[in-house]
Amino acid sequence: MAQEFAGHPQDNKLRFFIGDVRDQSRLEMALRDVQYVVHAAALKQVPTAEYNPFECIHTNVLGAENVVRASLRCNVSRVMALSTDKAASPLNLYGASKLASDKIFVAANSLGGADGTRFAVARYGNVLGSRGSVVPLFKRLIAEGATSLPVTDERMTRFWITLERGVDFVVSCLQSMRGGEIYIPKIPSSTIVDLAKAMAPHLPIKVIGIRPGEKLHEVMITEDDARNTLDLADRYIIEPAFAFWDRSAYGKNLKSMPDGFRYGSDNNPDRLDANEISKILGVESVIPKTQAVS
Repeated sequence: MAQEFAGHPQDNKLRFFIGDVRDQSRLEMALRDVQYVVHAAALKQVPTAEYNPFECIHTNVLGAENVVRASLRCNVSRVMALSTDKAASPLNLYGASKLASDKIFVAANSLGGADGTRFAVARYGNVLGSRGSVVPLFKRLIAEGATSLPVTDERMTRFWITLERGVDFVVSCLQSMRGGEIYIPKIPSSTIVDLAKAMAPHLPIKVIGIRPGEKLHEVMITEDDARNTLDLADRYIIEPAFAFWDRSAYGKNLKSMPDGFRYGSDNNPDRLDANEISKILGVESVIPKTQAVS
């Protein structure tokens, strides 16, 4: 990054640190004179977390505590922590550790005082093409001449967001946050089979079974969270139970969600088929609409 931004008009305002989110003193050094923080550090691969639980907890939970402490010590103005759909009703350790992280950042608003640091959370689904996701795996297998693509279960669905939309969403949340909110974008979902068909319509699917800690469908808002969830045009907000938090700051068009509401990848009305996924990924080989797997 230092090389990429060399010569940038604002390069005199950039500092690059080698460090670890587990190291609070290093975080405090990095956060001097910083107003806004986006906390994206995590050990995020589900199987890796299941096999290395101590490392997962140290990075995702204790690392979150370190970010909170360092931000308070350095008088940071706003902190936006990145969450995951796996944090809602978690099945695996990664999801459980991110749920703990979410709770830490929401509760941290009680520590900063009336005019202190404010913390909020942005929770979204899988980033298309990110490291550790299924898209790079499929690309590698296709490039290596695979005769089939592995799918854990044909019924499996996932939420998807592009990197660009994810960045825009986080920035907009950082600008509007009051403290304690969990923001959830309204994004599309699809079956994993459709994703595979979009990337390689000529290859058959090989069902390999669900891995340990893996869900059939992901959820971003559970039925229990629904009673505290507000509908705001392009996103949902799980509102905190703080006396200072005023929903009227978001305007008059807020709508409370009904009891029993659940925002899952399986009941999401915004669904992508193989053709639509192909367009997002820029895949040349698109299957005819009548052949798309749903």
